[in-house]
Amino acid sequence: MKTRHQEGCPAHTVPADPPATQDRRLLTVPLAVAGLAVPGAAVGLLELGWNAPTSRPTVVAIVLSLAILFLGVRICVRQLAAVHAEEHVLLVQDWRRGKARRTVRPGSPGPGRVRARATPGPLVSRPDHERSPGSADIEMVRAAAEEFLELFHAENPQAGPMGPRVAAVMREIDMTGTYWHTAEELTFGARVAWRNNARCIGRLYWRSLQVRDLRTVSDAGAVAGHCFEHLREAHNGGKLRPMISVFAPETPLRPAPRIWNEQLIRYAGYEQPDGRVLGDPRYRTFTSELIRRGWRPPELPGPFDVLPLVVETVEEGPRMFQLPGQAVHEVPLEHPELAWFADLGMRWHAVPVISNNRLDIGGVSYPAAPFNGWYMGTEIGARNLGDSDRYALVPEVAARMGLDTSDEATLWRDQALVEINRAVLHSFRVNGVTITDHHTESRRFLIHLEREERAGRRCPADWSWIVPPMSGSQTPVFHRYYDVEHRVPNFFADDDATRRALEGGPPAFR
Repeated sequence: MKTRHQEGCPAHTVPADPPATQDRRLLTVPLAVAGLAVPGAAVGLLELGWNAPTSRPTVVAIVLSLAILFLGVRICVRQLAAVHAEEHVLLVQDWRRGKARRTVRPGSPGPGRVRARATPGPLVSRPDHERSPGSADIEMVRAAAEEFLELFHAENPQAGPMGPRVAAVMREIDMTGTYWHTAEELTFGARVAWRNNARCIGRLYWRSLQVRDLRTVSDAGAVAGHCFEHLREAHNGGKLRPMISVFAPETPLRPAPRIWNEQLIRYAGYEQPDGRVLGDPRYRTFTSELIRRGWRPPELPGPFDVLPLVVETVEEGPRMFQLPGQAVHEVPLEHPELAWFADLGMRWHAVPVISNNRLDIGGVSYPAAPFNGWYMGTEIGARNLGDSDRYALVPEVAARMGLDTSDEATLWRDQALVEINRAVLHSFRVNGVTITDHHTESRRFLIHLEREERAGRRCPADWSWIVPPMSGSQTPVFHRYYDVEHRVPNFFADDDATRRALEGGPPAFR
C-alpha cells in the first residue's frame, strides 16, 4: 500500500497576512502620521510662545496637541502589539496542525486501539527551564482546557458546578503554562479519547477502559517497569482488560518521556545475506539500529524474537530494556483441521499495547500513554502474517494446501488467507485468550454508532480503517458513510514518533 503524503510543511511556512491584520496595519499608518504631524505644529506654537504674548487660544492649542500626541503614540503601540500577537497565534496554530499528520494504515489497530539490560544513551540537550510559555500558547491551552471541562461537567453532573473548576484551571495555566487534571478528569479524558478515535472499530466498550494514573513517573527505568506490569495486568489470565497507563505529561519546564516502540511487544527483523528478512520485515531497520546501539539478539536468532523496549527521557536519552518472560504472553498457532499448520512454528503475542501514540486531553499532551484492547483476528491473520511485506505466509500455506497457484483466477490467495485467519481465531480460543472476528466486531461497531447518535454525539470513523482487511463487503460497516471530523480528546500518531518506531531514531531530545 502506498503512503499518502501532504504537500508542504505548515511548520516551515509563514502564513499570508489575513485581512484583519492588513486593516490594522493600514489604520496604524495614518494614526502615526497624525500623531507626529499635530505635535509638530504644537512645537511651532511653543516656539512662537517664547517670543509673543501667550493667549488663551494658544494655550488651548498646545494642550490639545499634547493630548493628541499621547493618544497617537498609545494607539500605534497597541495596534502594532495586536498585529504581532495575531501573527504569533497564526504561526502556532499552523505548527500545531502540522504536528498530527494522517498516515496510511500500516499494521493492525484492534478493538480499543488506534490504528505495537539498560544501555546508556548519548548526551542530550536540556530544555530551557527559564523560558516561560508564550501568550499564544497559553491562550490555546486555556481554550482547549475550557472546552474539555465543559464536556466533562456536561457528561458528569455529579462533579458539581463547572465555574470554580474552570477559574482554578485558568489561574494554574496563567501561572505555569499548563494544568493538572484531577483523577476523574484523566479517566474521563482517556476513555473519551478512545471513544473519539476514528480508526478503532472496537469502541463499544470505551467506558470499560481501566486507567492507570502514573503521571508522577518520568524516569526511563520506572516507565519500563510499569509497562511490563501493564502487560501482566492487561493479560489477566487470558481475559484481556482494556487498559491505559498514563505517564508524566509534557510541560513548559520538562518534556515528557517517549516510548519508541509501536507496541510494547514487537518482533525483530534480521537482514539476511541473500536480502531476505528473518522475522518481521517491518522492523528490520529498527532492529539493526538497536543492535548498533548495543542490543544483543539471541545466540540463535528466530522469527519471533521480542525486541527490547526503548524509553527516552530528556535527562537519560534513549535506554533499552529487555522484556521479562512473564510479561510476554504468546499464542502458538494451529489449525482446527490442517494438522501440518502447527509445524510452521507460527505464534503471536496476546496483548496488543499501542505505545507510541500521543494522548491529548484538554490541551495537555501525554506522549507516553500505552493502551490496549484486544485483537481482531484479521489484524494478525490478514495483516501481520498475511501481508507480503510482513510475514508473507499466504504462498507457503497455499502450497501446503495443494492449491493451484499458476493462475490468480483460482483465488488461491483468498483460500489460503481464510485458513490462516481460521487458525488464528481457533488458537486464541483454544488457549483461552480474548479475540474477536471481523464480522462480530463490525456488528458491535454499528451498535456503538447507534448509541452515540442517541446520545446526541457524532461518532468519527475512518472508513479505510473501520472496514476489515478481509471480506470487507460482507460486513455491515462497509455499506455506509461516516463522519470523518477529528475530535478531542484523542490519540495522535506524530510523524517523529512513527519514524523512531520504524527507523530507531533520531532521538526526540538531541
